[in-house]
Amino acid sequence: MGGTSPTGLIIYYFAKTQQMLEIIKQPWPWYVSGAAIAGVMIALLYYGRSFGFSSNLRTICTLAGAGKRVPFFDFDWKTQKWNLFFLIGSVIGGIIAGMWLKSDQPMQLASKTIQDLKTLGIDFDGRLEPGQLFSIHALSLKNVALMLVGGVLVGFGSRYAGGCTSGHAISGLSNLQLPSLVAVIGFFIGGLFMTHILFPLIF
Repeated sequence: MGGTSPTGLIIYYFAKTQQMLEIIKQPWPWYVSGAAIAGVMIALLYYGRSFGFSSNLRTICTLAGAGKRVPFFDFDWKTQKWNLFFLIGSVIGGIIAGMWLKSDQPMQLASKTIQDLKTLGIDFDGRLEPGQLFSIHALSLKNVALMLVGGVLVGFGSRYAGGCTSGHAISGLSNLQLPSLVAVIGFFIGGLFMTHILFPLIF
């Protein structure tokens, strides 16, 4: 590229950037996420870390001063700084993906799944979060109550089980921990029970 003018270089790199963005916007194969998670776990195991997303809640409560009243939150939160950065990075990554890297194409969903959603009274609209459930227009006392109860159950379950799905299913199983296997089996049983029994009753 010798002799190329500065304007030509800017145009060239702009075109390359646009080309890269178009590649990123395309749906990626499912196994890419698996390889990425495996890479993260290898790095964590190498540095002697144990991954768990829900542990950030404990850290945030400690930062807010909850340790003055509840002994569980009285610990050195600085040992979990790396996990907080992971949380912040996940939020920033989600914002970037949602605002600038979002594909205009509707989400591809299996016809059987679409039919199952219809059975539950949910019309698939091509979005990751169905507008029928998560839009501002769908906000109702019932939906708010469901989210509040769900949040309490997730918080209680994470504490009672000693970790969340990422902590047990990814980190725990990678470390060949039997309690994590039991927890993961419980997650699946609870998910199937909710999907096939409770959810149809609620909706």
